[in-house]
Amino acid sequence: MSTDEFDQIFPLGEPNDAYAQYFTGQSYNAPLTGGSVPVANITFEPGCRNNWHIHHGTEGGGEQVLLCTAGSGWYQAEGEEPVSMEPGTSVRVPAGTKHWHGAKADSWFSHLAFITPGANVSNEWLEPVTDEVYSTLPTTNGDDA
Repeated sequence: MSTDEFDQIFPLGEPNDAYAQYFTGQSYNAPLTGGSVPVANITFEPGCRNNWHIHHGTEGGGEQVLLCTAGSGWYQAEGEEPVSMEPGTSVRVPAGTKHWHGAKADSWFSHLAFITPGANVSNEWLEPVTDEVYSTLPTTNGDDA
């Protein structure tokens, strides 16, 4: 399936070249709103995922919210089981949580992403999710780990 055939309600956006070094595979970024709580639609090609990372912040900042809008993907916090994300799935990622998210091996995946404002908000990009770890996840839509 090409990007033209992936049906979603928000724009695909441009190739996410600014953050390509932190992704395995191709992702796309469509900024939807600016301001104090910017929201972006991030789209992942099949098998694409971001590296492990941590959102930092104080005074309420640094919490991330992911809202799946199309396709099928994964979210995983360190030390926890992966969560299957389908349209309508939402995930709250507390500040300071090491995690990753991305598409299932056989599906495109889009989510809206935003981070709560506060003080000292930053991202810490870490190691990639290895092919060995990723390949242990179910590939069929609807199968949970």
